[in-house]
This record gives sequence, structure tokens and C-alpha cells, in this order.
Amino acid sequence: MNYREALAWLYSLQRFGIKLGLENIRRLIAALHVDLAGARVIHVAGTNGKGSVCAMIDAIARAAGYRTGLFTSPHLITFRERVRVNGEMISEEAVAAALTKIRDLVATWEPHPTFFEITTALALQHFATAKIDIVILETGMGGRLDATNAVQSDVAVITPIDFDHQKWLGDTLEQIASEKAGIIKPKVPVVSAPQPLQAEQVILARASECKVPIHFVSERYGQTPIALHGAHQKQNAAIAITALRDAKIDINDSAIARGLLNVEWPARFQRWDQRTFLDGAHNPVAARALANTWRESFGGQRTSLVLAVLSDKDLPGICEALVPITDHVVLPRIRSERAANPQELAKIFINLGTRCQICGTLADALEKAGARDASVLITGSLHFAGEALAYLQGKPAAFEECAQ
Repeated sequence: MNYREALAWLYSLQRFGIKLGLENIRRLIAALHVDLAGARVIHVAGTNGKGSVCAMIDAIARAAGYRTGLFTSPHLITFRERVRVNGEMISEEAVAAALTKIRDLVATWEPHPTFFEITTALALQHFATAKIDIVILETGMGGRLDATNAVQSDVAVITPIDFDHQKWLGDTLEQIASEKAGIIKPKVPVVSAPQPLQAEQVILARASECKVPIHFVSERYGQTPIALHGAHQKQNAAIAITALRDAKIDINDSAIARGLLNVEWPARFQRWDQRTFLDGAHNPVAARALANTWRESFGGQRTSLVLAVLSDKDLPGICEALVPITDHVVLPRIRSERAANPQELAKIFINLGTRCQICGTLADALEKAGARDASVLITGSLHFAGEALAYLQGKPAAFEECAQ
């Protein structure tokens, strides 16, 4: 298979849905003879900030001279973003070769491995071949039964926990925290952000059960500038630094400063031009952090909001968090079956006393938002931020990558 054929096959596996469990991924790792050869593994779970923490760990470690493998999800524009070695995306040729091998390997497996299980296996095999010093793994969902949890880690990191993915993780913070805390294993130290009391108690109980030390990171890094904006990113930086040190990885202040100054993580309060910003906030906590970051940067100045949210999210909570920084909202119809109906979002904003209008396309929405004498903030989901970023860059969107 070539790259696009390989991606078309991989995306076709989404028909199997999400199946949490470790049997298939363990079988895949064994069949592919994945051997990380003593690389230190940092495993990151949580609800918000996972990707930013992973990107910071990767940037600091590379600045310190280590060879890194970074596995994250979802991607914004190209599937290749998910798998990086020393900051470089996996090549189209490597993706095609790996997926062809895996397709032939699992053709008769029952149950058939899922999209995420195969993507995880692809990443681990790529890292093993590339002879990595440090592997940074971001969980896809939850933790206990997430495919990334099949790997033995050297430190378990848990970013702030809140409500998200309740369909799979549970309806209470205790249930969600229990799934996230499932990445905690015996002999593996734990680094955690400050948590709601219910989540903290679950994490403490799991750490006690595994008889491992836990380090709650309450401070914020403030010694040198960080490329990512917002007070929450200063806390993410402190978590990243603690994770590296608790994994017994040697880093100095110079590497920390250079890594944080140069870290790149698109669609996290990303400034596209003088007037246009993108952020992937997709739940109320992330939306509140975005609103706070906006106020830190622009005080009481309001923005035109271009918003699209996935239908399984807390729509009222996200809208309520963003209303204080906007007086005008544009709601495009985006190309996702999971997208919330713009009319449903419009009703919420109207009830909150905020003007809004519905547009047929993203291009139309950006034109209408840009026609006003205000900045433009594009947000609501990472899927939407990726679609907008692709449009601004003049590239095919992520869902078009295998259709070219």
C-alpha cells in the first residue's frame, strides 16, 4: 500500500469503534517484536493539558541532547503528527510500510485491532527502530485500558482531571479518575497536577495500593519565558519538569529554558496573524482556561468567536465559559458527523444574551467574523481547530488526507 491507501485502510477500522482493553495491543507488540531497548518511558494521562505537557517534556529533553519519541493524539492536519522522532514527523513511506505489515499480520485476528491500537503499535515499532532515549506517550482516552498502558513506564503523569468522555469513562469524577489513575503501576513514581478532591483521593489510593511515591505539583514555572501562553501552561511546564526529574533524566536549567522557549504545540492559543487566534478548547475547563488566557493577553477587549463543538460535549458549559470574552459569535457547519448542530449552539448563546449567526462554511464564517473591527478567535474542538488551521494554510484538512 502507498501512504494514502494505507491511511484509507486504517481509517476504515473506525467502524470497529472504541474498544478499551490491552489484549490486542499486547498481542500486536509481541508479534511486531517491539523492543524499546531500555528507553525511559514517560506516560501521560488526564483530561486537560496532556498534549501540552508531552510537547514540553519532548522539547526540554531534546534541548538536553536526548533522542526522543513523541506519541500524541489527535492530529490536526496530518496523521503523521501523531508520531515524531526528535521533533520530526514520521515519513509517509514509514507509515505506509508499517501499516502494510500490520494489515497483513492482523487480517485474520478476532477481535480485529482498532484504529488506535494499530496506531499505537505503529508508533512503538517506529520508536524501537529509531533507537530512542526517551519515549513520551499520551493516552488516547482514560488510561487503565488505553492501548498506551501496555508499555512499562518510568513515571506516570496525570494532568488535571475533569468530566469528559463519560460514555466510556463513567459519569462521576471518581470513576473518571479511576480510569486515569490506571496508568499508575508498581515501582513507577507518580507526578500529578492539583486535582479536585474526589479525583485526588482516587489517585492517592491507587498510588498507595502500588506503594509508589506521588508528587503533586502545585507551583507554576516562571523563571524564563514559555512559548505557549496562559497561566495553565506555566503549571504544565512545572509538571513536565518534575516528570523528567522523577524519571531520573538529567536536565539542567539551560535545557529547560531553551526547551520551553522553543516548544511548539499548535492550536493552543496559537496566534495565526495580528487578528486571528486558534485554540482547541473542547470542554468547560479548557474553555475557562482559554477565556482567562484571553483576558491575561487583552484585558477587557472582546473578540469575534468562530465556534464549532462536537455534539457529545458539554455545550452549555463551553458557551457559558466563552461568553465573557465575546459579544459576537459565528457558528459554521463543519465537516464532521460528530459536530453539534449550529442551531442548538445558537439557542444557548441567545439565552445567554449574546449575538450570533449561523454560516454555511468555515470560509464564510471567517469572512463574517473578520468583517468586524475585532480580533477573531477560532475554537470549540481540536477537530475544528485542525480544519481551520488547514484552511488558513491552504492545505487539505485531516479528513481529506487519504482521499487525495
